[in-house]
Formats: sequence, C-alpha cells, structure tokens
Amino acid sequence: MKISRRVVLQAGLSLTAVQASMAAGSPRFKAIAFDAFPVFDPRPVAALAEILFPNRGAELINLWRARQFEYAWLRTVAENYADFMRVTEDSLVFSARALKLELRRDDRDRLVKAHAELKTWPDAAPVLHKLRAAGIRLAFLSNLTPAMLQGSLTAADLDGVFEHVISTDQARTYKPSPQAYQLGVSVLGLPREQILFVAFAGWDAAGAKTFGYPTFWVNRLGAPAEELGAHADGDGTTLNDLLAFTGA
Repeated sequence: MKISRRVVLQAGLSLTAVQASMAAGSPRFKAIAFDAFPVFDPRPVAALAEILFPNRGAELINLWRARQFEYAWLRTVAENYADFMRVTEDSLVFSARALKLELRRDDRDRLVKAHAELKTWPDAAPVLHKLRAAGIRLAFLSNLTPAMLQGSLTAADLDGVFEHVISTDQARTYKPSPQAYQLGVSVLGLPREQILFVAFAGWDAAGAKTFGYPTFWVNRLGAPAEELGAHADGDGTTLNDLLAFTGA
C-alpha cells in the first residue's frame, strides 16, 4: 500500500503531525465517500452473464461495461440525462445486439436487476465497521441510482452503516463531472479536504483528485493508473489497505 506526501500538504498538515496522528490511532479524515464498487463485488454479474450465454459471457460483460460508462458520459456531454439503471439496460441491449446474442426479456431483466442486489467483497464489512468505530462518517458517492445502492445495501446486510447514500442522480449527471463530486461536499457539509474519496476505477480516482478530494484507489483488479494528469494519494488492493491509510 502506497501513501503520498501530497495528501498531507493538501490537508494543511505537516508530515510529522500526520505520522503522530497515525501513531496515536486518530483518523486523518472526518468522512469517507466511497464509490460503490470498492464495497460491492460486481463479479456475480459477470458470472450470471456466463450462465446465460455460455462461452460468450466474458465477451458480453467487457463490451457492456465499456458501453455502460460511455453512455453515461455521452449523455452528460449531450445534456440528455437518463439514470444509471436506464443506461445499464440500454448498453446491455446494444452490446447483445452488437455481438449477435439473443437477449430475452427475462434475461435482460435478470442482468440489470443483479446490479441492485450485489454482495460485498469479503474484506468490506469488517473494515467499514472499524472506520465507523473510529468516528469516521461514511457515505456513498456513486453513479448508481438510489434504488441500486439501497438494494445492494439491503442484500449485503449493511443498512445503517452509511450515514448518507449519495447518488449522482441527485445532480442529474455522472462522475467525473465536478457537479457530481460536489454532492459529497454539499451533503456531508465538510470541506473537500476533510473528505477522503475511495475509488474503484482509475478514471474515478483521477476525477476525484482533480476535483480536490484526497483520494485513495482500491485497485482490486490490478489496473494501470490512467494518464489523466492526476493520481491518487494512496492505493492498495483491498479495504484493509485503506484502513491503514486512514490511520483508523
């Protein structure tokens, strides 16, 4: 797990002060805003795609994921907003058609609905409870709709763990738009420097850092950093690395 000096400087603290804080067990941030996928494991959606389309599931999921975010960003640029549930369904329909796969209505509904009943990664619940016990306020800040987020919270038995469940649907836009990241500041009522943003994707880490959040990248898939002119202040492969980074 890597920690950068940049987050120290942006928080207005000396390196010695941060080290002392970490040694004393005091958290370095007042709140943490999570993207959905450092907490929720999306792999069951891919497994379902393989069940429904044997030997073609990986091909479908790769195109679907790429088109899913392309549609979100294209709708943002075009100012033609639709929520992430609609984007997820539309991009699935396109991807199946592009791959010449017969997508039955029932199968389409199952794949889309799977995004609203995700379980957590194995390390998630213990770390979240430790962060709360340390007095850190927890929130989601995700492109997923409120129904998708709440459905997965209930499926994962995490109701009540997060103080706020923030969907960019509230701003009718998507990350990495600054208006999307601003929701965390507005809802939590804290300066951005006191909110640690936790990303799953490299582009989200870059977007949050550009906005001004101290940023930690949970790089579970071992992806290379994006070349977008901004890098996370720390990164690791699990939420246990995040726990160490916070000093909680």
